[in-house]
Amino acid sequence: MKTTATALRADLYRILDRVAKTGESVEIERGGKTLKIVLETPKSKWDRLEPHPEYINGDPDDLLHIDWLAFWKP
Repeated sequence: MKTTATALRADLYRILDRVAKTGESVEIERGGKTLKIVLETPKSKWDRLEPHPEYINGDPDDLLHIDWLAFWKP
């Protein structure tokens, strides 16, 4: 949906309710630029995970079968 800043001001709450209900974004033309009102979808806790490549990624049982003698020092 596209609108102007003047139309947005006149129907702000109706437009916000429409975005919240339908998820459709609204584009507002103002001063030759386009602004958007977009429904933010909450991220899952899995999306917030940060990669840690320095840690082991895999099956921990595989560690039992590694020959550690080359790394062991008395």
